[in-house]
Amino acid sequence: MKRKTKKNDLVNAQDDQCFWVCNGSVLRNIKDLKDSLSKMDKETFLNHVNKEKNDFATWVKEILEDETLSKKISKNKTVKTMIKTINDRLKKYR
Repeated sequence: MKRKTKKNDLVNAQDDQCFWVCNGSVLRNIKDLKDSLSKMDKETFLNHVNKEKNDFATWVKEILEDETLSKKISKNKTVKTMIKTINDRLKKYR
């Protein structure tokens, strides 16, 4: 179950639904995802985003329940484009 306090607050994943990046980072929301992506090496990114899967898009859809963002980032194949897409979505929360 997601945690949300106000309409324009970021959705935070419960402790047992956080995203565990293969480099050890733990993500609770899309801001954490953007921050992690900005420091992520290519190998880590490709472990989660490749021809077979996009773990970030799946997590955003299933846990954070943001289907709009999930669809958009599922099309992103580079860290740079994914960060831009998430930044555009974060404007909703400011």
